[in-house]
Amino acid sequence: QVQLVEFGGGLVQAGGSLRLSCAASGRTLSNYAMGWFRQAPGKEREFVAAIDEIGRYYYSQSLKGRFAISTDVAKTTLYLQINNLQPQDTAVYYCAASLRYTGSRTTQWNYWGQGTQVTVSS
Repeated sequence: QVQLVEFGGGLVQAGGSLRLSCAASGRTLSNYAMGWFRQAPGKEREFVAAIDEIGRYYYSQSLKGRFAISTDVAKTTLYLQINNLQPQDTAVYYCAASLRYTGSRTTQWNYWGQGTQVTVSS
């Protein structure tokens, strides 16, 4: 069973930066696709970014530019660097994993973390 734990969220002022981390346990995820999603209050969970099982990168077109996804060499930790945070970035950020990258819909991902809250004050 794949277990994902996110951390690094918090309260930050607009214009600031955060780096979220997602630690994977239970099995190696070196051959898995891994990604980040977020869910703002009252909204559906939306795709942010992903790295597929062979290392290709995918970003939401609407969010591209301020978000950067990366992993450590062993692919045991997934990161999301968020720069120039804005109040509209306030959301719970979720880490996800799947054997193969097949798309950005939540139904296309098999494993989820519990989420980490990011709150941006204006």
